[in-house]
Amino acid sequence: MRAFNVEMTRRGFASALAAGALSLALAGCGGGGAGAGSAAGSAATDGAGAAAEPVEVHVASLKGPTSIGLVQFMDQAASGETDNEFDFAISAAADEIVPKVIQGDVDIALVPANVASVLYNKTEGAAQVIDINTLGVLNVVTGDASVASFGDLAGHTVYMTGKGATPEYVMNYLLERAGLTGQVTLEFKSEPTEVLSALLADPSAVGVLPEPFKTAAIAKSEGKLSAPVSLTDVWDELAGDTGSRLLTGVTVVRRAFAEEHPEAVAEFLSCHAASVEAVNAAPADWAQAVVDAGIVDNAAIAEKAIPGCMLVCQTGKDMKAALGGYLQVLADADASAVGGKLPADDFYYME
Repeated sequence: MRAFNVEMTRRGFASALAAGALSLALAGCGGGGAGAGSAAGSAATDGAGAAAEPVEVHVASLKGPTSIGLVQFMDQAASGETDNEFDFAISAAADEIVPKVIQGDVDIALVPANVASVLYNKTEGAAQVIDINTLGVLNVVTGDASVASFGDLAGHTVYMTGKGATPEYVMNYLLERAGLTGQVTLEFKSEPTEVLSALLADPSAVGVLPEPFKTAAIAKSEGKLSAPVSLTDVWDELAGDTGSRLLTGVTVVRRAFAEEHPEAVAEFLSCHAASVEAVNAAPADWAQAVVDAGIVDNAAIAEKAIPGCMLVCQTGKDMKAALGGYLQVLADADASAVGGKLPADDFYYME
């Protein structure tokens, strides 16, 4: 317990230092601000007022929406426009990232929201969440014009992926909140491409697909399919009073790294926020960058998908309320989905 108290003291100092560094870090991430070598770009200072030494920051993210919001940031880092040296790697699965975080090979990682909780519990608190990067990306897709709202799913079979995982828990929670338990049959497929195939074979069928598969499905259907319902909107309508949100991805940092290099965490957050804002504001300008990063194969699909990817950079109290409520829903369905128990308050990195 004594060691834990020491850790808390160091975290408090680190958080204060990070807060002081954040406004200065913005200079390198404003889209044309100072570069790494400029006086304005020297983001952080140590306790004595001297400039902090730049550090190398290893960042891992997943192929999909959780990486799309990073593309401007990646471009700036590759061009040397950040104070610290950010190295980005995109992986196909969270299982490839988690061991690297535990081993210390990755400092900051963008992972599924529940995986962050699992990581916290598995490492006994050695990881913290610093932001929410993606809200819910699940959508009802169908060619049946009679399905215009979530309530219209009554009496239908819905094809989706994620049996025994977060998509199933989310869907069951929403069905319960809507009073539709027992009125909708969920039929699970192993891959989103299988759901897409079922919808293309029978446009009157109903499925749930994440971005960018939703956009790809609509494009391939040549106008036969549409996405009349966003599950994020349904969550906000049915459970908005809880303060929780439907989430896809969050960003975690190794606690030891955050304590040693709070200025690097501050710069990451400011650059991430600026990147998300830029991509959301001009999908056409960043679609090719998404392709070049290997996140999506087709620039036209990327451009159309970005608005539905629900890219955000949400921090602080709002992050804690949204994520805490979401994790509670998952824990109520299956405690193992969050690593056996809900994380403690020190899971949430508060600037």
